[in-house]
Amino acid sequence: MGGYVVAVVGATATGKSGLGIGLAQALGGEVINADSMQLYRGMDIGTAKLPAAERGGVPHHLLDIWDVKQPASVAEYQLLARAAIDDIQARGLVPILVGGSGLYIRGALDKLSFPRTDPECRARLEAELAETGPGPLHERLARLDPEAAAAILPSNGRRIVRALEVIELSGEPFSATLPGYESLYPAVQTGIRVDRETLDARIAARAERMWQAGFVAEVRELEQRGLRDGLTASRALGYREVLRYLAGECSLEDALQDTVRGTRKFARRQESWFRRDPRVHWLDGTRGAADLRAAALNTIGTCGLPRGTAPKTTS
Repeated sequence: MGGYVVAVVGATATGKSGLGIGLAQALGGEVINADSMQLYRGMDIGTAKLPAAERGGVPHHLLDIWDVKQPASVAEYQLLARAAIDDIQARGLVPILVGGSGLYIRGALDKLSFPRTDPECRARLEAELAETGPGPLHERLARLDPEAAAAILPSNGRRIVRALEVIELSGEPFSATLPGYESLYPAVQTGIRVDRETLDARIAARAERMWQAGFVAEVRELEQRGLRDGLTASRALGYREVLRYLAGECSLEDALQDTVRGTRKFARRQESWFRRDPRVHWLDGTRGAADLRAAALNTIGTCGLPRGTAPKTTS
């Protein structure tokens, strides 16, 4: 595998998208999305997906590739991300992997394969999910594999079902199926860290901006395209809360506040996931954009990748 991959990781609202673009411009690179919800077409406002006009002329890969009714697949993402990495490197450019979906980052970069599935076992667990909701299943997972339960949102029924399926089929904890931190590609991972008080304020402000930008209308439109039928997309933070509002199950203000609370909890889980990876080089996300980029380039240079070159032209 020739060349390096740079990854920009961390919790939501830490500034990963901006840093990814800055590094791509400095190094001559292209961005590969590693946010599982930004893979979905039309899920724009609620995932903080940068419009094309705000991407600094940097090509972005693996955005808007799935319909909202399609279940997410880390195994499929792995194939697509590695194809994008190989293509970018073959053109002499630097792949910049950007996102906060930890398993997707590892799927792209690491020597990681995914356990087999069994249709009968999966169908039984999904039937139980439909009958009881994700809560009881998450409680079962917490008893069987506390580490896996800590990394999976209690509302994420699909991932809970997958974890329980792996446990049942393998007889081992789901977390044990993740091997040690061994990269397939030479990679430098830069993580952005923000203190909790600042991050909580950013999350609340982002949610307010989402509402002001027409998020409810976005969810209403996606509902017409089958969002409620999407096993993964319908449970995305913000989207599930607005779907509840549209169904008359809560007020709009409740949907907003539930989104803020859920996103803060999710950010804690993201931080916990990435802190366990000893390869992540942490940067202070409260500094200005230029200082943050300079610090990241310095880290990359320390790890052996050139700190910066004249931006390369891309077709």
